[in-house]
Amino acid sequence: MARANRIEPDVEVVARLGEIALALPEAHEEDAWTGVRWRIRARTFAHVMVAQPGFESSFRDLTGVADPTTVLTFHVTGDELLALVHIGLPYYKPPWSPTIVGVVIDGDTDWAEVTGLVTESYRLQAPQKLAKLLPAAGDVTATDQRP
Repeated sequence: MARANRIEPDVEVVARLGEIALALPEAHEEDAWTGVRWRIRARTFAHVMVAQPGFESSFRDLTGVADPTTVLTFHVTGDELLALVHIGLPYYKPPWSPTIVGVVIDGDTDWAEVTGLVTESYRLQAPQKLAKLLPAAGDVTATDQRP
């Protein structure tokens, strides 16, 4: 089984992302082909994995970073998409979806920002009736602002 040979994301990172994602209406967590993903019904709104040698990775292809690197992908659109694409690392733009952006998760991660990105990704993927349950876009939605 391919998963057994892969480096999986740190359990603390998965737990922290799970706290953010599972606070959203009807969200659920599941193992993905690698890493862990959070979904609303059948739509993925966040996916954490480790980009690593020996396995295909748009992060590694785009950045040239060879070391195992934990990355989170999420949906984003509009001005925020344009801004994140042009910032560069820790953000990167996989070529396989027009609305997916990735971010490196490491010791410098801004967890309040990640909370906002995951929440907005959920908003884009959720049915309107569930998305309307969230605070308006731009409101502070951080459920976890640990340093």
